[in-house]
Amino acid sequence: MGNSVMLVDDAAFMRMMLKDILTNNGYSIVGEAENGVVAVEKYMELKPDITVMDITMPEMDGLQAVKEIRARDPEARIIMCSAMGQQAMVIEAIQSGAKDFIVKPFQAERVLEAVAKALK
Repeated sequence: MGNSVMLVDDAAFMRMMLKDILTNNGYSIVGEAENGVVAVEKYMELKPDITVMDITMPEMDGLQAVKEIRARDPEARIIMCSAMGQQAMVIEAIQSGAKDFIVKPFQAERVLEAVAKALK
């Protein structure tokens, strides 16, 4: 079984795309969340090796969720994903403890590269 991954995005379609890329390359998807509130709860329950999280979500955005997760688990490995043109948010995400970021629409090789790098 590969490394465990939790996917966080309010769009089920985006989670599905990421799930396909990652499971086809040996990763195990252990959980999914549609917003930051659910992501924080599920992270504490599942303790995935890595979390791929969208920045823009309802209830609690990805930036706040990264801060909450990292406050509880400073070792948490989180990769942010964002649409084009969210550079300021990406910088804030990295400053908040995210390991890397990937841009939508996803390119499989970039997703895999970011995940592999964050797991090192």
